[in-house]
Amino acid sequence: NFSIKMMRLMMKDIYLFFPSEATQEEPVVIRVPQYLQKRVEDVKHIRGKNKIQTSKAGKLLIQSKNPVLNQSVGYVLAKFEQPILSSKGWKHSKSFGDYFIINNTKTIAPFFTNNQQEDAEQKTPASFEKFRLCKELLEMLNSNNITVPTTVQLQTIPKVMRGHNVVCAAETGSGKTLSYLLPIVQRLQADLQQAQSLGESQRKVSAVVLVPSRELAEQVSAVSRTLCAPFGFLTKTLGGGHGIGHIKRVFKHDSADIIVSTPGAMVKSLHRRLLDLSDLNFFVVDEADTMFDPSFCDMLEDIFGYTSIACDPKETRGLDHKAQLLVVGATFPGGVGELLSKVTDLGAMVVIKSKMLHFLMPHVKQRFLKVKGADKILELHQALKQLQSGAAALVFCNKSSTVNWVGYSLDEFGMKHARLQGEMPAVVRSGIFHSFQKGKDDVLVCTDIASRGLDTSRVQLVVNYDFPESQTDYIHRAGRVGRAGGAEDVEVLSFVTHPWDVELVQKIETAARKRMSLPGMESDIQEPKPQPEDSEL
Repeated sequence: NFSIKMMRLMMKDIYLFFPSEATQEEPVVIRVPQYLQKRVEDVKHIRGKNKIQTSKAGKLLIQSKNPVLNQSVGYVLAKFEQPILSSKGWKHSKSFGDYFIINNTKTIAPFFTNNQQEDAEQKTPASFEKFRLCKELLEMLNSNNITVPTTVQLQTIPKVMRGHNVVCAAETGSGKTLSYLLPIVQRLQADLQQAQSLGESQRKVSAVVLVPSRELAEQVSAVSRTLCAPFGFLTKTLGGGHGIGHIKRVFKHDSADIIVSTPGAMVKSLHRRLLDLSDLNFFVVDEADTMFDPSFCDMLEDIFGYTSIACDPKETRGLDHKAQLLVVGATFPGGVGELLSKVTDLGAMVVIKSKMLHFLMPHVKQRFLKVKGADKILELHQALKQLQSGAAALVFCNKSSTVNWVGYSLDEFGMKHARLQGEMPAVVRSGIFHSFQKGKDDVLVCTDIASRGLDTSRVQLVVNYDFPESQTDYIHRAGRVGRAGGAEDVEVLSFVTHPWDVELVQKIETAARKRMSLPGMESDIQEPKPQPEDSEL
């Protein structure tokens, strides 16, 4: 407006300066400075941009406190169109109390909907029978109400059963654990029949599953024991937080068929010669985005040195067979390819990647609230009070001290809960999470120790009391709800307080509005760069 007024005043002054006769004989040329022209164009552009209507009739994808910023499911942004964000001004102190919601646009998880679409085209309902599993495994799955395989399982299980080294990258809660455990138990059953026909009965370690935490080791072991029960196969767990004496007691009696372990406990077992991996059939690395982190990478390389990994499916059979490598995760740090290239042929590995990898789950409602730090505990209390009877909630904090403080505050409100954080002894942590899974507590206040891979089927609400520090952490936390076989009508509530929180929120909102994956996250194993050869002098 200022620029337009200035132009009008300049034009008036020029016309007053010239006599009327001159204006009639010769036209007067008025030259407007370029910087004024640019300012006028910018004003027109901004005015035009604000008139864009992103809301149409029908369900809303983005529901904002300011209705002008709503975006309907039917509105699709152009390829290079930049969305107008509800969180644009959230770094300002006056934005406290603002909010926006990413509504769930689907009722069924995408790792089931894709499967159902393919089945409709083929007119044959998908089931676990198509994998040619033995009848005992099929009966066990049916008894646990697991009848329909997910898309990830449909793609992964056949490749594993054919002996391929597999990299499986899929969203949380899509059934990756069964993708590798079912082929392992099926192979054990086939080997058992062959050994019995030859009169052999010696038990050996056939599979090793490495996971980053004791809690996840206990969970994977529980699933493995359920699948192994009809055959009498033995699964043993090596968790962190124990000394060598405990590990010796684990191996004191019968040898195991399947061992689920954390890297630290596995290294101790191998260095003390308590375990032999020379006759291994399967080597599984679960939660690869954590396992290939620098904190575990050296231990992982050490463990690889005690076994031989196959490069070809033919090498997984016969008396001198090598171990089949299965790498499972959601993201892959840069060091994955460099380490794996030392033990196997990267080019021969089968990569299975979910179509929805790094996308926001369309069947999970996600609410973002800009709130002052002092008001978060009150907002948390209100959210937990609205939980349905029997439903569970996870409250995530970034630090162990915050977990304790939130716990004390909930005690003052008289709200029953449990706490889980990394400074607790490993045995105590395991007991707390097991009690939560069994339903003894409906609210669990925790750090990110509970965000990786753990089964949280009961959970209906996830609260980010502290906003996560990375997109990866957000995906894993949000992945605690909307899981295969989990609760319905689930929600993720995030409290946004700090300016650095806002930057991450804006990336998430942009991805939601543009219907794209979260930017900057790796989903492929990168080939290691060739090392330059030293030139001869």
